Amino acid sequence: MKFVPTIGLEIHAELKTASKMFCSCRNNPDEETPNANICPICLGHPGTLPILNTQAIKHVLKIGIAVDGTLADFTEWDRKNYFYPDIPKGYQISQYKYPLVSGGQLAGVKIERVHLEEDTAQSTHDTHEKSLVNFNRSGVPLMELVTEPVIHDSASAVRFAKELQLLLRELGAGEANMEKGEMRVEANISVSSPEDMEARRFGTKTEVKNLNSFRSVERAVEFEIARQIKLIERGEKVVQETRGWDDAASETYSQRSKESSHDYRYFPDPDIPKLKISLIPEFSREALAKELPELPAARRDRFKDVFSMTDKEAAVFAESTPLSNYFESIVSAYTNDPKRVKLTTNYLLSDYLGLLKKESIDADAASERISHAAFAGLVNMIAAGEISSRGAKDLLTLMMQEKGASPRSLAEKNNLLQKSDASDISPAIDKVIADNAKVVAEYKAGKTASIQFLIGQAMKATKGAANPEVVRKILAEKLG
Repeated sequence: MKFVPTIGLEIHAELKTASKMFCSCRNNPDEETPNANICPICLGHPGTLPILNTQAIKHVLKIGIAVDGTLADFTEWDRKNYFYPDIPKGYQISQYKYPLVSGGQLAGVKIERVHLEEDTAQSTHDTHEKSLVNFNRSGVPLMELVTEPVIHDSASAVRFAKELQLLLRELGAGEANMEKGEMRVEANISVSSPEDMEARRFGTKTEVKNLNSFRSVERAVEFEIARQIKLIERGEKVVQETRGWDDAASETYSQRSKESSHDYRYFPDPDIPKLKISLIPEFSREALAKELPELPAARRDRFKDVFSMTDKEAAVFAESTPLSNYFESIVSAYTNDPKRVKLTTNYLLSDYLGLLKKESIDADAASERISHAAFAGLVNMIAAGEISSRGAKDLLTLMMQEKGASPRSLAEKNNLLQKSDASDISPAIDKVIADNAKVVAEYKAGKTASIQFLIGQAMKATKGAANPEVVRKILAEKLG
């Protein structure tokens, strides 16, 4: 029997704010000293009162607008009760009945809700069977996004997670670095027969928690689908539970039985005021929409439409605002010249990005080494045939090394300009013809492809300085 997998994602992302969600402690994900950014509120001391972080609320509302969700008019915060060393209060402040955002979609996946809560502390378990707790992360604003169970394969799950990461970065809501735990993915997975799916009867689901890379998401989902199918085919039942992912073993493992919402005994937090969104002008949809930048999906579509880019090319630019801004600054002088636009695209995505990676240069800082005007000058020289593709690569490297130098002066200084004057090239071509009588005879006998060998020999004789198109033209004329 063929089974149909169903996947729903729960994604937590730490938000970029100056302070934590309910206190004035610094929100610094790069803090290396344990328990440096803490206070009685993050430590859950009795008698402390939380104060709402309005920037965190704005971040989530902007995300709601970006995914075309419905923004709440009324919301409140709830206490999610459970006992664990990383929650000193004995409860986590979250949102249950009234999330900030309901509905919406991203990357073709429907979203159920987006709400705001506080992050937990960080637990470390060492080899001496001791557990240490670092409260720097405790109380950091945490967005939780829950999708509808409408994903049916691992590739779609990864695509959604990547698009959300891009969106968070573009909005300035968070860095969402998975390797730092700034974005954590949990996947709810079940499999059903086609008949059950037709009747909207889902199989028993398991939850795989805290997947910390896109590769882990893909592998964990695929493993869990295969595991559940094998259980059903053996006549066994899938148990509803929470499972972990062992990256080294490439398998999931049982952690605990899956809790339901009633297990957490949610109730409204009495210390945090209810929030009426419409009473706060800066939280209105109209005001927030004006602050939104161009979103990644819109940029991809525009770059494909305006600059005739492929899906792959547009996707690279959509992933980097500095790179896309740099590109648009370069082509602003010749947007009506498809040839130069294509050359800019090709050299940026291949040679330029290759140099940045090789020299570990951030895209933000790279434009300080090569101005957009200098890069446009390089492209103009390539388009005019003043420099070969090999010479252009060498020249780009020199431009990266010699900050602020003009491409033309560097090309002249390093003998990279192509020779296009027939009087300069003809003597070398005459020698190539004389030295390769057999190939010349083949060409004259009708083997026209032989001219490529002669062009190569001429380029070698001129040490790459000759314009290959001029070489071809002169050869064709001389060989009749």
